[in-house]
Amino acid sequence: MAKPSKQETVVVEPSVEAAPPTKGHATPTRKEREAANLRPLVSSNRAGATKANRTQQAQARDRARAGMAAGEEKYLPQKDKGPQRRYVRDYVDARFSIGELTIPFLGVYIVVSFLLSSSSAFSQIALYAVYAFLVVLILDCIVLGFTLQRKLAAKFGAEKVSRGFRWYAAMRSVHLRIMRLPKAQVRRGAFPV
Repeated sequence: MAKPSKQETVVVEPSVEAAPPTKGHATPTRKEREAANLRPLVSSNRAGATKANRTQQAQARDRARAGMAAGEEKYLPQKDKGPQRRYVRDYVDARFSIGELTIPFLGVYIVVSFLLSSSSAFSQIALYAVYAFLVVLILDCIVLGFTLQRKLAAKFGAEKVSRGFRWYAAMRSVHLRIMRLPKAQVRRGAFPV
């Protein structure tokens, strides 16, 4: 007959860890903590604080201006935000619009009208040229609006096309390309897909 084996009991001694270091000072009272957090409402150096505030605001304005020019969504005004408006901007910037010639054309007309008397035949021809230019400009904006309606409906869905995109596109197409804000992000001929 075999003897029953004794179970050996293992005594696990608690590990002795190093005691955490003490703070070295007493916990501050609430009154002491509040006194340490007090900040003056008005700085004692008002001129320096004003100058620092102006510098900070100027840097924020410069960053916002650069961000808006670059087309960063965060810095765009509400009228320029969203994927549809970005698509409209890119489409208008990719094509040549008659409206881009508006400022130079009207500048030439103003110079001509000052140089010539209003009764001369050439000034009458110049006036009719301005009217013809405006008619062509309006037709170009109408064609642009219908083209964008079709493209936006194909890309985003006909029911999701936002209102006001035609006016937005027309106003952007009338500006010179270098004067547009946000700046053009695509080169000519690189139409968005």
